[in-house]
Amino acid sequence: MLLQQIINGLTVGSTYALVAIGFSMVFGVLELTNLAHSSVFMFGAYVAAVSLIQHLPFGIAMIASIVACGLFGIGIDRIALMPMRKRGAEKSSYLTCTIGISTFLQNLIVLLFGSQSLPFKEVFNRGMIRFPNFIISYLQIGIFLLTLLLMIGTTLIVNRTKIGASMRAVAQNPVAAKLMGINLDRVITFAFLFGSTLAAVAGIMVGMYYRSAETYFGAIVGMKTIASAVIGGIGVLPGAVLGGFLVGITECLFAGYVNANFKDAVAFILLIAILLIRPIGLLGRKKVNKI
Repeated sequence: MLLQQIINGLTVGSTYALVAIGFSMVFGVLELTNLAHSSVFMFGAYVAAVSLIQHLPFGIAMIASIVACGLFGIGIDRIALMPMRKRGAEKSSYLTCTIGISTFLQNLIVLLFGSQSLPFKEVFNRGMIRFPNFIISYLQIGIFLLTLLLMIGTTLIVNRTKIGASMRAVAQNPVAAKLMGINLDRVITFAFLFGSTLAAVAGIMVGMYYRSAETYFGAIVGMKTIASAVIGGIGVLPGAVLGGFLVGITECLFAGYVNANFKDAVAFILLIAILLIRPIGLLGRKKVNKI
């Protein structure tokens, strides 16, 4: 029973981790709490579900979802946030703007797809491997391996590429980065693009796992994503991954051993406990302001 709940937690935590990576990436570059990120996640699940209902191959459905979410991520920055940066808006204005974008996207989804849940067509064999104390499905293995692959890829992009170096420079000191010739707008737009594509993949994985796309996915996963990012250390990509897995495992253990009706509250109980012990998060680093 314990191993089974941990495996289920790793599967659910994989989706939280992917969404939290994109959330932390935007925060690390722009210090912006992008509350529209969870709606992009939900949008990705719906685009894939509709594509499969139209009998498109799974690969095409996945590409359509990733492209749609990527374009929407670019639009969030280029259409809504970039003009605000040009005018030197306050950070609170950015936060309010992302709330408006999230509301717009949620209502757009209802307008386009309706308020009812959409069935997510089965695309992979749901066969299982049986062990003495637990069962693991091929889908769970696939979700976990895909998450690991994307996390490794993200780490390599951030640490080994030119755009990754630019992102780290902007996160450390945007003024100095601009003086060194880095195009801030391009770096920020890339962060939104990349984070949105990860959210799309996470939305597809959740749809495959639960066999449906639901309108409430965005709100619930959004809250747990923020909790995961803060638990791990907001703005720190490895921390986002660690926080996502911790929230997923703790949530499944609570559902299995205590009460499944209150499992959505576990992320915030864990968040409060971590903040009381280590306010900067498990892998967070104290920010030193030099005079």
